[in-house]
Amino acid sequence: MGSSAQRRANIDSKRSAREKALLSAPIYDDRTHDQYLRATATEIVERISAGEWTASHVLEAYMARAAVAQAKTNCITEVLFVDARKQAEELDEEFARTGKLRGPLHGVPMSFKDQYEIAGYDATLGFTHWANKPCTKDAFTVAQCRKAGAVIIVKTNVPQTMFAFECSNTLWGRTTNPWGDQFTCGGSSGGEAALLAMDGSALGVGSDIGGSLRIPTSYCGIYSLKPSCDRVSDDGARGCNPGYEAIRVSYGPMGRSVKDCELFCRMIFGEQDATHQTVPIPYRPAGLPTKLKFGYYFSDQLVRSSPANVRAVQMTIDALRLRGHECIEFSPTLSKEAMSAFVGLTTADGYKRMLSTLESDPQEPSLFLSTLGPKLPGFVRDLVSWVARTFLGDKLFSDLFSLARSKSVSEFVEFTDRRNKVTRHGTRRLVWDEHNFDGVIAPVQALPTIPHGACAVLSPLAASTILYNVVDSPVGTVPVTRVDPATDALPVGFVPGATGGSTIFEKRMYVGSDAAYNCETMAGIPVGVQIVGRKWEDEKVLEMMRVVDDALGDRGFGPGSWKPS
Repeated sequence: MGSSAQRRANIDSKRSAREKALLSAPIYDDRTHDQYLRATATEIVERISAGEWTASHVLEAYMARAAVAQAKTNCITEVLFVDARKQAEELDEEFARTGKLRGPLHGVPMSFKDQYEIAGYDATLGFTHWANKPCTKDAFTVAQCRKAGAVIIVKTNVPQTMFAFECSNTLWGRTTNPWGDQFTCGGSSGGEAALLAMDGSALGVGSDIGGSLRIPTSYCGIYSLKPSCDRVSDDGARGCNPGYEAIRVSYGPMGRSVKDCELFCRMIFGEQDATHQTVPIPYRPAGLPTKLKFGYYFSDQLVRSSPANVRAVQMTIDALRLRGHECIEFSPTLSKEAMSAFVGLTTADGYKRMLSTLESDPQEPSLFLSTLGPKLPGFVRDLVSWVARTFLGDKLFSDLFSLARSKSVSEFVEFTDRRNKVTRHGTRRLVWDEHNFDGVIAPVQALPTIPHGACAVLSPLAASTILYNVVDSPVGTVPVTRVDPATDALPVGFVPGATGGSTIFEKRMYVGSDAAYNCETMAGIPVGVQIVGRKWEDEKVLEMMRVVDDALGDRGFGPGSWKPS
């Protein structure tokens, strides 16, 4: 059987098995299920502990809604309903017998990004040739969640190679945004975000190397924490570029409340896998002063933020000031240096190893611009950079594109040194030491979301989140508002590049009939902010997320916010 025929056979068999497994879910019934779906993970544990609910009753509600979420957004890959029912029954029998919870996640329906290995199920990452090869054991974090009483119900979709923020791949297809079908849910933890936004899971786990937790969290209106690297184990979490350490991957929770993100971190921080690579520091409650000092900015200075994203930051700052906190605007002068280091390091081998995982799968369009530079002959790449700088007046695009090439070991070491200088001499001196901020409030991205296909040419928008991967800061994401055509139209006379950002990217973002930003069609799309802390102050970031969340008040996010039409 040829590669094309085998690819089609794998696609058909996997999708057919998924649909068959989903049929075992009960039909969603708001009268029966909504009381469970409107509860946070923390509240689920409390109600089970009080003897008011059972794990099995909770599970049935979330399986029903997971099936609804799949039908609307195509967010699910592997379905674990049969095993989940057995887990829930065991938990109920154990609680009835002992009167004690198994652990802090007792009865919580959980989902995992597809990269996590779960015994008996594939971890395909959307590659057709990785299909029908079930894992033999659980990833460490999966095992810890089971030990704590979690009931794992599904795995969720990712972009091809997990190096894009549009969620689409050959095996499973495209995942859409729960709040607007024509827009992406984000990535690479996009399936998780879509599922959680629709209450198809009570708690999820994803990963982040350039914004993969934060971007889909903001696009879909949920909560997440990107911890400092090595606070959460990577054992059993598959990737497409093993051995690449220049920019580290962070693993963390995605949920429908700050408290649920905290619940996960209290359970997992300090837990050591067999490799003992994680930091052996358990969760440390952070005591915050009554008055906090926040820095903030509206744009990463690479591109101009949309009115909706600017408004989200301003709303956050206004709310914090009303609570008595000090907020000081500053310029993120390190964004370009961080992005340059990121591009220089990630393209060092020309993406040969990452793209080799595609084998016979066609490359997704979302990877076009990210991977274009190294594929071009040097003189063509230089010509593109020269044209961008000389005739289009876009020095920023020119400089970054010229860095997207294969490099010698010596050059790789040079870019590693540039990365280290951004961290050691930049953020510490210019942000933390000079200003003495407790935290930083920043846009997650310049746009609230993007239409399907736009990541092909707008992948550098991830610079807003990449900065904090390069310096390895813990970052929380909190939903703030939704796109409103009455307030979020572009200003009259808008000129791409007028404020110093990339002319090329801002034209694609804001100009013409195919502009990525349209406040009319994006009406109702969530917009979040990043809450950034110093490295290792993960617990403080969680507390600052709570401060921001409380200051903003009730604004239509959290369990029960998405309603079937």
